[in-house]
Amino acid sequence: MEWATAIGLKIIAALIILIVGYWISRIVKKILTKILRKRNIEGVIVSFVSSLAYIALMTFVIIAAISELGIQTVSFVAVLGAVGLAIGLALQGSLSNFASGFLLIIFRPFKEGDYIEAAGTAGTVEEIRIFTTSLATPDNKKVIIPNSKLTDDNIINYTAKKTRRFQLIVGVSYSADLDKTRSALQSVIDRNDQILKDPPSMIAVKELAESSVNFVVRVWAKSEDYGDIYFGLAEAVKKQLDSEGISIPFPQRDLHIYEHKGE
Repeated sequence: MEWATAIGLKIIAALIILIVGYWISRIVKKILTKILRKRNIEGVIVSFVSSLAYIALMTFVIIAAISELGIQTVSFVAVLGAVGLAIGLALQGSLSNFASGFLLIIFRPFKEGDYIEAAGTAGTVEEIRIFTTSLATPDNKKVIIPNSKLTDDNIINYTAKKTRRFQLIVGVSYSADLDKTRSALQSVIDRNDQILKDPPSMIAVKELAESSVNFVVRVWAKSEDYGDIYFGLAEAVKKQLDSEGISIPFPQRDLHIYEHKGE
């Protein structure tokens, strides 16, 4: 009877530990889920973190219940640790991608729809997943990049800011009138409604090159209008200079647009 009573009490204590531990684990999971959702964390991250916390708490509860029955848990914990280490080594690459995806979703260096350059690829972000991120290149190719490569490299976000500066170098002949050239360039800027008035544009002589006098034209535009200005401003400048008889040296090696990675 004494032995049965002792065993019975241990079983009851273990059951109480399991029931109370299960109840507390559920409450912690709900509270953690609410906190993460209030902070606008992605649903995938919320589900994973809350489930991970729940599993960790339940593991501790089960070990505590087993220990209450008088069973030695040292070897059991050691086995769990060895299994966890083996799984971690086997999934090292995947875990690295997962951790990187977690950081990307939490800190948001870019979002879906942004045009970025990272990991040797430039494109529009289509989808950010927990292991990979999908980009659509300007020629409509889908590129899937492991998240660990994104966090290990520089990320250039071309659409993070509302405005961007565009720079054009225009070379004219040494015989060209500088004031007339500046006026012609200004007229092109004034006719373009996509060019912002604030910040103000800038037209200045940049250098006296070997075969031309080089003007630098710097204008600002909304990020979504950058592509139109990129492809249209050089043509408009050429037509305006031709209409006013301002010569551009030929062959023209100094008329160019600074390298552009956007669409």
